[in-house]
Amino acid sequence: MVWMAEASPRRLARIAGALYLIVIVGGAFAIGYVPAAIVVPGDAAATAHNIQANELLYRLGIVLHIVTLCCNLPLAVIFYDLFKVVNRRFAWLVVFFTLVGTAVEGANLSNQFAPLTLLAGGAYSAALTSDQLQALAYLPADSQEVSYAINTVFFSFYGLALGYLVFRSTFMPRVIGLLLAFGALCYLTYSFAALLSPGFAHRLVPYLQLPSLVGEGSLCLWMLIVGLNVERWKQLAGAEAPQVLVR
Repeated sequence: MVWMAEASPRRLARIAGALYLIVIVGGAFAIGYVPAAIVVPGDAAATAHNIQANELLYRLGIVLHIVTLCCNLPLAVIFYDLFKVVNRRFAWLVVFFTLVGTAVEGANLSNQFAPLTLLAGGAYSAALTSDQLQALAYLPADSQEVSYAINTVFFSFYGLALGYLVFRSTFMPRVIGLLLAFGALCYLTYSFAALLSPGFAHRLVPYLQLPSLVGEGSLCLWMLIVGLNVERWKQLAGAEAPQVLVR
């Protein structure tokens, strides 16, 4: 990735915008559309039927989910390069929360392949009844909300740290930083609500998700279209550089 190492700050911002767009669109498809199209809440038999009837769609959702997680890694590196001139400690927090959240989310993805194995027949169909197979196949879908709530806690703190950096940067609009922070607080509220009171959390959807989409979408589009104020970024980079005393 020599081309990325030699890219200007504005180009890096636009690369980050493109990666963020993949994350948003891919996440909406993998986490939003596919489960809504396949999972029938409370009905294991219908969900199992939908998985078998739409296996390619189900697999495509998992693959796109993996792609979005892969995009998180270069995105974290670019954010560190761009925002270390604002506050290096908070830039590191963005990296660490991204890596931990991505690792937790990726580990949970392996469970999504279990229904395909269970419903494919073989040894499982001989040892278990049809109802038992369908119930076990439904379990990953039923627990996905909990997994989502756990990894969203880490991404909420990522959003708070990133929002702070954008707000303090002066080379991006401060309002985007405020929107990111507000969206992160909404994510955090939903996550703990889902862990403590799932029924109450369901009533918060989609109201607590919209601010997050607005905040992240604004950052994505601004970086993709405008980039950043290069002159202001260079001023901050120059101020951050260690001063060398010449005698």
